[in-house]
This record gives sequence, C-alpha cells and structure tokens, in this order.
Amino acid sequence: MRKHSNDQISSNDRLIIFIGAAAGAFLGSHSVGIFENPPMLTHFSLIYFMGNKTIVGGMLGGLIGVELVKKKIGITVSSGDLIVYPLILAMIIGRTGCFLAGLEDGTYGIPSNLPWAINFGDGIRRHPTNLYEILFWMLLWIALYSYEHYRRFTNGSRFKIFMVSYLIFRLLIEFIKPDYFFSFGLSVIQLVCIAGLLYYYKVFLYPSKLTEP
Repeated sequence: MRKHSNDQISSNDRLIIFIGAAAGAFLGSHSVGIFENPPMLTHFSLIYFMGNKTIVGGMLGGLIGVELVKKKIGITVSSGDLIVYPLILAMIIGRTGCFLAGLEDGTYGIPSNLPWAINFGDGIRRHPTNLYEILFWMLLWIALYSYEHYRRFTNGSRFKIFMVSYLIFRLLIEFIKPDYFFSFGLSVIQLVCIAGLLYYYKVFLYPSKLTEP
C-alpha cells in the first residue's frame, strides 16, 4: 500500500507504531475477552486470560497503543488509512477460519429457523454470524473502494469509517449471539462498542469533514 501512496511516516516510525499496535491489541483483546462472561471471573488464571480474546478489544486496544506511541514519538498524521484494506482482508480470512472451526470457536449465533441457518455439529441450526461478518467486510470494502473513485477522504477518515462501521455492526450483531447480557440488556462487547463509538463522536457530528472539498 505504501508503494502507491505518499506515506509521511518513515519506515522506522511505522515499525514502532506497529509494535505499539500489537502490544495494545494483545492487552485489549484479552482484557475485554475475560469480561465477556463476568461470572467466570471467579475462575481467573493465566490460562483463562490467554484463552479469552475478542476482536473488538483488540481493535480498540491497538488504537490506544498506536495513539500513545504516536504521541511519544511526535507523529500527528494518520497511520491507519494505509492498513484499512489489509485489515479487511485479514478479517475475512480470520472469520473464514472461525466458520470452519464450528462450535469450538464460539462465534456462532443463537438458534434460528431461517433458511440459511447452519447446524455447526450439535444438531441445532443457528445464525452463521461469522458468515454475516464476512459479508459485512466485503460490502465495506466495495463501498470504500467505490466511494474513493469519486471523492478523496481527509487524512485519517478512511480508518475512522472502518472503525465506526465495524463497531456499529458488532453492537447490532451481538443481539443474535449467545452472549452474557446484563439486566439492562447489553453485553460487555456492546458496552465496549458504545465506548468506541463515543470516542469517534465527531464522525457523526461532522460527517462533511471526512472528505476533501
């Protein structure tokens, strides 16, 4: 992607930012993952910590890691725009793996009688939420790529749209997944999604600033 753009961030700084992203994603993914089922926290251990992870936590944790590193090394331009399409491809590959893993992966949906519901091996037909996510990523890729043929995004806006779109998708798709829901009707993942959307509130208040005049 860098070969086809005028990247204002040096290779060395890119590497440092990547390390920050990886560290943040690791901590965020596992930290949010262990809270997905609060009653299970009584069994907390290193194995439990390493065995529970979530993409939403990884994305937001990675975002925090990147912002902290960029502030430390004095980078003010966006570092996320270049990785949007590679990340979408990675998500499609990852969710394909989730789908093929079946029940072991735990990313399936609640029971359903819809024509496309799938039996993952236990005799119960369920929403194939991992396939829904693959479809979401494909549509987002097409939408972004098509839009950029007509308008140019401002610095950082492609990544903002990527994040906001996914957070909204996850906030909604969690309603048809067998999550632990609090008495007020939301899961930990949904609360984290809401927190992420609040962070990106300017996307909703000033959508005209996402593209150049």
